[in-house]
Amino acid sequence: MKKQIITATLYTLVTAVLLGIVYPVVITGIAQLTMHQKANGQLITQNDIMVGSALIGQPFTGVGYFHSRPSAAGTGYDATSSAGSNLGPTSKALADRVAASAEIKSSGAPVPVDLVTTSGSGLDPDISPAAALYQVPRISQERHIASARVEQLVYQNVTPRQFGLLGEPRVNVLHLNLALDHLSAANARP
Repeated sequence: MKKQIITATLYTLVTAVLLGIVYPVVITGIAQLTMHQKANGQLITQNDIMVGSALIGQPFTGVGYFHSRPSAAGTGYDATSSAGSNLGPTSKALADRVAASAEIKSSGAPVPVDLVTTSGSGLDPDISPAAALYQVPRISQERHIASARVEQLVYQNVTPRQFGLLGEPRVNVLHLNLALDHLSAANARP
């Protein structure tokens, strides 16, 4: 019995050290060496200030910015509360929320579904190209930039399907808004 307890304790300690310390340190080291930017959360800095992550959405609701997809995570884009709304297609609460969002965002044209529905995680940083293009007239008017130039900016920021077949084309809202700020600054220079 004593021998079995000692053997079990040693296996537990060895396993805890190998899988709880050594393995994570090795994998973290490999990730830092081979894909440093991704391993650190793809943080985006501008003028030495961190402005966000390319992997986690942010609420862009201000005038002159492309709006993000709505979030059901906590109070909105709360990474500690990542979850969908769990509302099904027959839910009256979902139908009411989507109708209210569509009414606010409607410009007469059909509103792209990702501008009025939340993602499964509630943290989606991307919108569809259709959702970005839908917002072009508003952005053009608010920023006093030609619609064609804003539309061109959207197309420049479209990420295609991975390997040409996985996923859907998408636009990262943070990247797009930073590019929009850069374009506005360039247009403001004499």
